[in-house]
Amino acid sequence: MILAAGRGERMRPLTDTLPKPLLSVGGKMLIEYHLEKLKAAQITELVINHAWLGEKIEQALGDGSAYGLNITYSAEAEALETAGGIVNALPLLRGENENDEPFIVINGDIFCDYDITALPSSLPGLAHLVLVDNPEHHPDGDFSLTSSGMLGQKGKVKYTFSGIGIYHPDLFKEYAKSKLALAPVLRAAMDKKQVSGELYQGIWHDIGTPERLNELDLYLKNNQ
Repeated sequence: MILAAGRGERMRPLTDTLPKPLLSVGGKMLIEYHLEKLKAAQITELVINHAWLGEKIEQALGDGSAYGLNITYSAEAEALETAGGIVNALPLLRGENENDEPFIVINGDIFCDYDITALPSSLPGLAHLVLVDNPEHHPDGDFSLTSSGMLGQKGKVKYTFSGIGIYHPDLFKEYAKSKLALAPVLRAAMDKKQVSGELYQGIWHDIGTPERLNELDLYLKNNQ
């Protein structure tokens, strides 16, 4: 699943007429980098949620066949936040057979060269998150990482959640469809030692402002 429902307030005026995942960077739409990485990892069944200007996402990407993917859309009348969007899309993620297989979720407004195939094929708990070193705009980080590979809320050193994770459907089974942030859901699971993680120190950009978009655009143009 790619999360693409946010309004992108800090990206205005760029996002007044275009949803953030469709912004151009390095000669491509931001979301296209995710689509290409998923196809390269042989992950072809994809759900994209949307709210703000969501029809433009559907118009731009269609059914995904141009990328070798099968895209299904989870439309939200208003953005349900991260966990709320996942809960709303669970029927699509589980499919007709209502399978309980873990699924990958990626924030639509990041750029990262993490190898998706490196995610664990089975979960020791309910979630596994990819962490990165703290960027300047988020110096305090989000979660600590123990030597055993489990995540916690406390610790002398905290890292930033990259926006890439793999989740078991049971992580969300106690939550109804509503506006719901992901952090409280993850913290509750961490308290039960149900969230593992890893630190990735490769290329990662959080595209939260026009300045960061420009920085990434320059980086890609200089490294292609």
